[in-house]
Amino acid sequence: MTGVPASAAGGSGAKPVRGGKLGTAAVNQASLWNIANILTMVRLLLVPGFVLLLFHDGGYDPVWRAFAWAAFAVAMITDLFDGHLARAYNLVTDFGKIADPIADKAIMGAALVSLSVLGDLPWWITGVILARELGITLMRFWVIRHAVIPASRGGKLKTLAQGTAAGMYVLVLTGPLATLRFWVMMVAVVLTVVTGLDYVRQAVVLRRQGLAAERVAAAERAAEALRTAAVTAADAGPAAGAAAGAKDVRGTAEARDAAEAER
Repeated sequence: MTGVPASAAGGSGAKPVRGGKLGTAAVNQASLWNIANILTMVRLLLVPGFVLLLFHDGGYDPVWRAFAWAAFAVAMITDLFDGHLARAYNLVTDFGKIADPIADKAIMGAALVSLSVLGDLPWWITGVILARELGITLMRFWVIRHAVIPASRGGKLKTLAQGTAAGMYVLVLTGPLATLRFWVMMVAVVLTVVTGLDYVRQAVVLRRQGLAAERVAAAERAAEALRTAAVTAADAGPAAGAAAGAKDVRGTAEARDAAEAER
């Protein structure tokens, strides 16, 4: 997610504006080594550490499971802060844009798969959540040429529910707490499916709007080309100009009617 303030990067020394837009100068002065990127790297490094702690001594030692939970909790907390810091202090870099979502998916995927391997979490839950995350990621690429699907409030709530539920499964819980974690996970699964369907709806709408806008733009370019041809023909003679003008009007109307029908 990131870059450093100009003064830290050896630039002009101008201070970044909190919450301000990222300018060209800020991008040029951005550095890989800033607090937001470091938090993302820490989260990536915590993934193998978390897995090793979880599976230590067969994966059923309550003490080592508690250590694994601590690593998981730190990773989830850094996820809350690195994006906020990057946006608030203009610390956005290409590395952060790529590494942050990878780190998010990696820690959650590692937790779900590991818990299923240990037999603590049903594989169907892991499959549903991972399929949704992978599907939405691919769908974002599908529509990125037309628009960016924004993160929704439901999506953020889904992430919170998933993190809470997975963290409860990492701990060795019994009795009412074990029952509670099951229902928290069910809430996370429902939110995962519902928000996933909403993202699909948004993607379809955005793609249709993008295609319609492209057709309108193409129609306008075609109309402009016809007008240019009409002017050229008018220079050649009044009769040719009138014919080209009529063709221009018909072509423009037909193209716009087609674009409106697509909408």
